[in-house]
Amino acid sequence: MKDSLIARNYAEALLATAEKAGGGAVERFGELLDALAGAVHSDPKLTAVMMSPRVPKRAKQDVLARALKGVAPAPFVRFLQAVVQRGRQGLLGAMSEAYQDLADRHFNRVHASVTTAHPADAALEQIVAERLTRAMGTTVLTHFHTDPAILGGLIVRVGDRAFDGSVRRRVQLLRNRMLRAPAPGSATP
Repeated sequence: MKDSLIARNYAEALLATAEKAGGGAVERFGELLDALAGAVHSDPKLTAVMMSPRVPKRAKQDVLARALKGVAPAPFVRFLQAVVQRGRQGLLGAMSEAYQDLADRHFNRVHASVTTAHPADAALEQIVAERLTRAMGTTVLTHFHTDPAILGGLIVRVGDRAFDGSVRRRVQLLRNRMLRAPAPGSATP
Protein backbone atom coordinates (compact mmCIF):
# COMPACT_ATOMS: atom_id res chain seq x y z
CA MET A 1 0.00 0.00 0.00
CA LYS A 2 2.73 2.43 0.95
CA ASP A 3 4.70 1.75 -2.25
CA SER A 4 1.64 2.32 -4.43
CA LEU A 5 1.00 5.64 -2.70
CA ILE A 6 4.63 6.68 -3.18
CA ALA A 7 4.51 5.63 -6.85
CA ARG A 8 1.32 7.64 -7.35
CA ASN A 9 2.90 10.73 -5.78
CA TYR A 10 5.84 10.46 -8.17
CA ALA A 11 3.47 9.92 -11.09
CA GLU A 12 1.53 13.04 -10.12
CA ALA A 13 4.77 15.03 -9.98
CA LEU A 14 5.77 13.76 -13.43
CA LEU A 15 2.34 14.60 -14.84
CA ALA A 16 2.60 18.15 -13.47
CA THR A 17 6.04 18.45 -15.07
CA ALA A 18 4.69 17.16 -18.39
CA GLU A 19 1.77 19.58 -18.32
CA LYS A 20 4.19 22.48 -17.80
CA ALA A 21 6.32 21.25 -20.71
CA GLY A 22 3.28 21.13 -23.03
CA GLY A 23 3.48 20.07 -26.67
CA GLY A 24 2.40 16.46 -26.22
CA ALA A 25 4.71 15.90 -23.27
CA VAL A 26 2.03 14.12 -21.25
CA GLU A 27 1.88 11.28 -23.79
CA ARG A 28 5.61 11.32 -24.46
CA PHE A 29 6.58 11.16 -20.79
CA GLY A 30 4.22 8.22 -20.32
CA GLU A 31 5.78 6.37 -23.25
CA LEU A 32 9.30 7.05 -21.96
CA LEU A 33 8.49 6.00 -18.40
CA ASP A 34 6.82 2.82 -19.61
CA ALA A 35 9.77 1.97 -21.86
CA LEU A 36 12.29 2.62 -19.09
CA ALA A 37 10.31 0.61 -16.52
CA GLY A 38 10.07 -2.25 -19.02
CA ALA A 39 13.79 -2.12 -19.78
CA VAL A 40 14.76 -2.13 -16.11
CA HIS A 41 12.38 -5.01 -15.44
CA SER A 42 13.42 -7.17 -18.41
CA ASP A 43 17.19 -6.57 -18.61
CA PRO A 44 18.99 -8.34 -15.75
CA LYS A 45 22.17 -6.27 -16.19
CA LEU A 46 20.28 -2.99 -16.09
CA THR A 47 18.25 -4.20 -13.11
CA ALA A 48 21.48 -5.15 -11.30
CA VAL A 49 23.02 -1.72 -11.89
CA MET A 50 19.90 0.26 -10.97
CA MET A 51 19.10 -1.76 -7.85
CA SER A 52 22.60 -2.36 -6.50
CA PRO A 53 23.52 -0.47 -3.35
CA ARG A 54 27.16 -0.81 -4.46
CA VAL A 55 26.64 1.44 -7.47
CA PRO A 56 26.66 5.07 -6.32
CA LYS A 57 23.51 7.07 -6.98
CA ARG A 58 25.52 9.60 -8.98
CA ALA A 59 26.74 6.82 -11.31
CA LYS A 60 23.15 5.64 -11.84
CA GLN A 61 22.05 9.19 -12.59
CA ASP A 62 24.89 9.58 -15.10
CA VAL A 63 23.97 6.31 -16.81
CA LEU A 64 20.40 7.50 -17.21
CA ALA A 65 21.47 10.91 -18.49
CA ARG A 66 23.82 9.37 -21.08
CA ALA A 67 21.32 6.70 -22.16
CA LEU A 68 18.50 9.22 -22.61
CA LYS A 69 20.52 12.05 -24.15
CA GLY A 70 18.78 13.14 -27.34
CA VAL A 71 15.89 10.73 -26.64
CA ALA A 72 14.15 12.23 -23.63
CA PRO A 73 13.52 15.87 -22.71
CA ALA A 74 15.64 17.34 -19.91
CA PRO A 75 12.72 17.65 -17.44
CA PHE A 76 12.06 13.92 -17.78
CA VAL A 77 15.73 13.07 -17.18
CA ARG A 78 15.79 15.34 -14.12
CA PHE A 79 12.71 13.56 -12.80
CA LEU A 80 14.45 10.18 -13.17
CA GLN A 81 17.56 11.50 -11.49
CA ALA A 82 15.43 12.66 -8.55
CA VAL A 83 13.84 9.19 -8.39
CA VAL A 84 17.31 7.62 -8.19
CA GLN A 85 18.53 10.20 -5.67
CA ARG A 86 15.72 9.16 -3.34
CA GLY A 87 16.31 5.43 -3.98
CA ARG A 88 12.90 4.87 -5.57
CA GLN A 89 14.01 3.31 -8.88
CA GLY A 90 12.49 0.01 -7.75
CA LEU A 91 9.08 1.63 -8.11
CA LEU A 92 9.44 2.59 -11.79
CA GLY A 93 6.91 -0.04 -12.89
CA ALA A 94 4.34 1.12 -10.33
CA MET A 95 5.05 4.74 -11.24
CA SER A 96 4.42 3.93 -14.90
CA GLU A 97 1.07 2.28 -14.12
CA ALA A 98 0.00 5.18 -11.91
CA TYR A 99 1.11 7.68 -14.56
CA GLN A 100 -0.93 5.91 -17.26
CA ASP A 101 -4.02 6.07 -15.02
CA LEU A 102 -3.46 9.79 -14.43
CA ALA A 103 -2.87 10.43 -18.14
CA ASP A 104 -6.10 8.60 -18.98
CA ARG A 105 -7.99 10.88 -16.58
CA HIS A 106 -6.16 13.90 -17.98
CA PHE A 107 -7.33 13.03 -21.50
CA ASN A 108 -10.77 11.81 -20.34
CA ARG A 109 -10.34 8.34 -21.76
CA VAL A 110 -10.92 4.75 -20.69
CA HIS A 111 -9.62 1.41 -21.90
CA ALA A 112 -11.90 -1.34 -23.16
CA SER A 113 -11.03 -4.99 -23.66
CA VAL A 114 -12.96 -6.29 -26.67
CA THR A 115 -13.14 -10.03 -27.29
CA THR A 116 -14.24 -11.38 -30.66
CA ALA A 117 -14.51 -14.92 -32.00
CA HIS A 118 -12.31 -14.09 -35.00
CA PRO A 119 -9.54 -11.53 -35.45
CA ALA A 120 -11.01 -8.07 -36.05
CA ASP A 121 -9.93 -6.07 -39.07
CA ALA A 122 -9.08 -2.37 -38.88
CA ALA A 123 -12.54 -1.29 -40.07
CA LEU A 124 -14.33 -3.27 -37.34
CA GLU A 125 -11.91 -2.00 -34.71
CA GLN A 126 -12.62 1.57 -35.75
CA ILE A 127 -16.40 1.07 -35.75
CA VAL A 128 -16.36 -0.55 -32.30
CA ALA A 129 -14.13 2.21 -30.89
CA GLU A 130 -16.37 4.94 -32.33
CA ARG A 131 -19.59 3.35 -31.03
CA LEU A 132 -18.13 2.76 -27.58
CA THR A 133 -16.86 6.34 -27.46
CA ARG A 134 -20.30 7.63 -28.41
CA ALA A 135 -22.10 5.35 -25.94
CA MET A 136 -19.81 6.12 -23.01
CA GLY A 137 -19.40 9.83 -23.65
CA THR A 138 -15.63 9.59 -23.28
CA THR A 139 -12.76 8.50 -25.50
CA VAL A 140 -12.45 4.72 -25.47
CA LEU A 141 -9.15 3.04 -26.31
CA THR A 142 -9.92 -0.48 -27.47
CA HIS A 143 -7.73 -3.53 -27.00
CA PHE A 144 -8.89 -6.47 -29.11
CA HIS A 145 -8.51 -10.14 -28.20
CA THR A 146 -9.68 -13.31 -29.92
CA ASP A 147 -11.51 -16.21 -28.25
CA PRO A 148 -13.17 -18.70 -30.63
CA ALA A 149 -15.19 -20.11 -27.70
CA ILE A 150 -17.57 -17.13 -27.80
CA LEU A 151 -18.72 -18.35 -31.26
CA GLY A 152 -19.57 -14.86 -32.55
CA GLY A 153 -20.54 -11.37 -31.45
CA LEU A 154 -18.32 -9.65 -28.92
CA ILE A 155 -17.67 -9.12 -25.24
CA VAL A 156 -16.64 -5.66 -24.03
CA ARG A 157 -15.07 -5.01 -20.63
CA VAL A 158 -14.54 -1.47 -19.38
CA GLY A 159 -13.21 -1.33 -15.85
CA ASP A 160 -15.42 -3.57 -13.74
CA ARG A 161 -18.31 -3.53 -16.23
CA ALA A 162 -18.84 -6.23 -18.84
CA PHE A 163 -21.19 -6.20 -21.83
CA ASP A 164 -21.64 -9.70 -23.21
CA GLY A 165 -23.09 -9.74 -26.71
CA SER A 166 -21.56 -13.08 -27.64
CA VAL A 167 -23.39 -15.84 -29.47
CA ARG A 168 -22.33 -18.21 -26.68
CA ARG A 169 -24.26 -16.10 -24.13
CA ARG A 170 -27.33 -15.89 -26.37
CA VAL A 171 -27.30 -19.68 -26.79
CA GLN A 172 -27.02 -20.10 -23.00
CA LEU A 173 -29.97 -17.73 -22.44
CA LEU A 174 -32.06 -19.57 -25.02
CA ARG A 175 -31.17 -22.92 -23.45
CA ASN A 176 -32.19 -21.66 -19.99
CA ARG A 177 -35.53 -20.37 -21.32
CA MET A 178 -36.21 -23.65 -23.04
CA LEU A 179 -35.45 -25.64 -19.89
CA ARG A 180 -37.82 -23.45 -17.84
CA ALA A 181 -40.63 -23.51 -20.39
CA PRO A 182 -43.54 -25.89 -19.71
CA ALA A 183 -43.60 -29.02 -21.79
CA PRO A 184 -46.03 -28.97 -24.73
CA GLY A 185 -49.45 -30.26 -23.73
CA SER A 186 -48.83 -29.83 -20.01
CA ALA A 187 -51.23 -27.82 -17.92
CA THR A 188 -50.03 -24.39 -16.90
CA PRO A 189 -51.31 -22.95 -13.66
